[in-house]
Amino acid sequence: MRKAGDAAMEQRSRVGEPVIVLEHVAKRFGKLYALKDLSLTINAGETYGFIGPNGSGKTTLIRLLVGLSRPTQGTISILGKRVPSQAVAPAIGYMTQASALYNDLTARENLEFFASIYGLRGEERRRRINEELERVELTDRASSLVAHFSGGMKQRLSLACALVHRPQVILLDEPTVGVDPELRLSFWQYFVQLNREGVTIIVSTHHLDEASRCTRLGLLRSGELLAQGAPTELLERSGKNSMEEAFLFFAHQNMPSGATEQGQVYTNTTSAQDEQEVQS
Repeated sequence: MRKAGDAAMEQRSRVGEPVIVLEHVAKRFGKLYALKDLSLTINAGETYGFIGPNGSGKTTLIRLLVGLSRPTQGTISILGKRVPSQAVAPAIGYMTQASALYNDLTARENLEFFASIYGLRGEERRRRINEELERVELTDRASSLVAHFSGGMKQRLSLACALVHRPQVILLDEPTVGVDPELRLSFWQYFVQLNREGVTIIVSTHHLDEASRCTRLGLLRSGELLAQGAPTELLERSGKNSMEEAFLFFAHQNMPSGATEQGQVYTNTTSAQDEQEVQS
């Protein structure tokens, strides 16, 4: 008998079809803008990376996509449905910067909890939990308390919890912050595997060296989309040899006249304050 989870896998969007559409999206807190007039389309099977320094609006944008906040203006659609929407929530996986795990539960118990939220029961739940434990190489620690896990192990388990219900779209907010280079490489290997399974991945990061691993990039600064495209395309358009240099090139191009380079490229008090308010 075909299981509900298997049927859901067959209903995934075809690679290349629009999955996420933002039209003139802005987010304001009082008089402060965290995001300004963002319009873009993300297609099925992509890993789309939002790249930018701290305070550029990445976390604010991810929270809008998850449905934890509403845009001040503009519209966001995921899988053809306007968000925030309860209808689209089961199709989305979300991994936050801060761990959402329960330290007094085992790895398996954490996965059981998150699986139950999405209505998984019985044999299907057990099967998916085992598959995700294997994916993130934690099968041998399934019965260990999370309180005894290293930071890297918690990151891997958090990813498994975000994937246990087989979402079509997964949103990852700085998933590799604070992890060692070996684990960062493992995470990107997981992402390649997920793309092959038809999952669309949106990842925010300030690690510019990770940019080349994304299908396409959106370069953010001060809540504005400076440029977007494939990594090779952005390097070609900028005439630069590294993504760090390319980011600075596009930042300088979009700099208001009279603004100081250091103040505009590297710092953004407005967006940083906005993101702190969103997270509180």
